[in-house]
Amino acid sequence: MNESFFKPIVAGETLPIKNIHAVSVSMPTLDDVIGYEEQDKKTLEVIKSGYPRFILHPYLKLLAKYIKKKYQISDNYEVVILSSKKAVELVSDKYYIYNKIDINEPFGVILVQNGTSQLQKVLSYIQHVGCNLSSRLAEDYLYKHKLIDSLHKEKLEDSKNAQTIVKTTLAKAYKQPLENIALTPSGMNAIYSVVRALNTIQTHNGRDILVQFGWLYLDTMNIVNHHFQRQKVFSDIANLDLLEDFLKQDGFKVTAIITEMPTNPLLKCVDIKRLRALCDKYNIPLVIDTTFATPYNLDLTDYADIFVESLTKFACGNADVLMGALILNKKNRLSHMSGEFFKHCEKVYIKDIQRLAYEIKDYEKRVKKISSNTKALVEYFKTSPLIDKLYYCLDETNKENYSQAMIDDNCYTGIISVTFTKPFREVYDRLNFAKGPSLGTEFTLLMPYTYLAHYDLIKTEEGKKFLQKIELPIDILRISVGIEPIEEIIKEFKKI
Repeated sequence: MNESFFKPIVAGETLPIKNIHAVSVSMPTLDDVIGYEEQDKKTLEVIKSGYPRFILHPYLKLLAKYIKKKYQISDNYEVVILSSKKAVELVSDKYYIYNKIDINEPFGVILVQNGTSQLQKVLSYIQHVGCNLSSRLAEDYLYKHKLIDSLHKEKLEDSKNAQTIVKTTLAKAYKQPLENIALTPSGMNAIYSVVRALNTIQTHNGRDILVQFGWLYLDTMNIVNHHFQRQKVFSDIANLDLLEDFLKQDGFKVTAIITEMPTNPLLKCVDIKRLRALCDKYNIPLVIDTTFATPYNLDLTDYADIFVESLTKFACGNADVLMGALILNKKNRLSHMSGEFFKHCEKVYIKDIQRLAYEIKDYEKRVKKISSNTKALVEYFKTSPLIDKLYYCLDETNKENYSQAMIDDNCYTGIISVTFTKPFREVYDRLNFAKGPSLGTEFTLLMPYTYLAHYDLIKTEEGKKFLQKIELPIDILRISVGIEPIEEIIKEFKKI
């Protein structure tokens, strides 16, 4: 009777289990996490897959090897596979890569000289702008050329209806017309497309400063670094006075303000009404990343000019599709310039859309169940002796601001972050939930956030001081709450 509902998952297993298109990977112990971050040889022999923008998918490795042989490419060069020929032009122009090869393939290829610092720069840029090749396209190509024996079995919607299903679901959720929605091969590609378009449009108006409000997702900040020479970061989302003082000086030079609502991983919420008023005063477009909240928990129609969402998370729910969306709010004049925004979006492979179309039909139902479980888990954590600090969307620091856009009283964002009264390693290692990167899954998924997102900062005293400054604990656990029976989720925490 004491058998755990949640079973241990071995290191390196894909999450979801036995799914070649999984975007997460099991890291059941803190040693696995540290070994992965330190690039420990033994750990990397086990953890061979992971989030596709960070770890090269096994099929992409196989494909690069095949292309190298097919086109008789010298060992002096590394073959880098990209999502399209458009992506090849983008990366080549950015890094002055002229050693292109004449190929006839349904994807892009560039050659980067081995043993140079350029390779890592190129790979990082591809990661940031999200122009990686789809694992499903690679799979179909490899199967067609008899390099793999079988295709992964999965449920897909019909190719004729798939895009309509996805876009219609998003249009209804965001209250926007279909023509205001673009699909992208990742959430980061949606952000990239927005940043590129805003740069082009607003520079003509003498606006060249991009404001990041809140300590945003690392790759969001990296994209901004690539495309804006002038930027301003306000790490404290609660301090709107500081932003207001800045805008009094430079408000009419600001291209846009980008923020997350709520933020990752502390679930901080801006006073969205006041932020909107400031944007209106200085005629600044407001870009909101809605991945965490989803359009089913917060209605931000009156506040955002542009929405971006990583559909890989709650919209997919199964961590097996990499995709994003860019949504222009019809209330803003920028929506009439959709061509400028959408032209930067990479094309999404049809099979990825087919898979998401199958999964997105449960999007609203999934979010409602996760919100219900989150609400119950929060109540348990409030009195649990195991919990030191509890971060959630309606905690004391966020309640007033989150409530401004909350659709109803049950609309909890499905993420909780906690610190513990017991040693972090002991708690992390003993819990039997799935543990690894990503979020928004139907299965409860834990992530040692600071270890995986900011490991470089943990390693130095200067870095630790910076983490203290932005109030991000090293030993914080981000919990993406699943749809499992809530009593079983609570029981798993009770055993510690």
